[in-house]
Amino acid sequence: MAGIIELRNVTFTAQNRNIVRDVSFEFEEAKTTALVGPSGGGKSSVIKLAAGLMVPKKGEILFRGKNVAQMNRAENLEFRREGAVVFQDSALWANQSLFQILELPLRVHFPSMTKRERENRIEDVVAEVGYRKDLGIRPARLSMGEQKLIAFARAILCYPGLLYLDEWTESLDENSSRRLIELVRKKKNDGVSIIFVSHDMRIVMDLADIIVMVLNGQIFLRTTKEQIVEDEGLRRYVEMGMAS
Repeated sequence: MAGIIELRNVTFTAQNRNIVRDVSFEFEEAKTTALVGPSGGGKSSVIKLAAGLMVPKKGEILFRGKNVAQMNRAENLEFRREGAVVFQDSALWANQSLFQILELPLRVHFPSMTKRERENRIEDVVAEVGYRKDLGIRPARLSMGEQKLIAFARAILCYPGLLYLDEWTESLDENSSRRLIELVRKKKNDGVSIIFVSHDMRIVMDLADIIVMVLNGQIFLRTTKEQIVEDEGLRRYVEMGMAS
């Protein structure tokens, strides 16, 4: 199957240290890929590089074969619309209302939308994620679970074909976690390409088609859910790598 995002010999450096080291990997379109491994191994950096949120020191990031660094403004805008990120800490603007936070992506990517059309789209997506409180309040008045719901709503507003999810269920109660997992399953069934980071083997085995272990900033293992199901030793190896 064709790749939607490809990393070619990508190295990323921060504070004079190679966080990601010469990584080459192609993420398949319409597949769900889980990035697993120990904390500090480079998983979040790989997902941010793939999303174009960080610039590699060396190497290339390609979106459907096009080098992200060489895109013109229109191509880059489409790349940003097509791929949406749910951050580990939600990353909601503290000085904006929830409605303003959700409205901005629609203003940027669908400038011809009327105000009423934006309102209708926001209402639909908020209902989909199960958020029922006032959208006029600011993020500080929300629980962590509610913030994650809004962050997920923001990510799916513009009909993305690619979702990047960085520990999107971490620190959530069981009900909020279950709701977000169901939302991801729905997007997966709709054919959305998904790249996610998780330390939870249950979530990995539930949702992932492909499992990639990242250790010391490098791709250490690529396998599939089917291979893990068939090989108990491989499953234990992956679990040990996630826990280390």
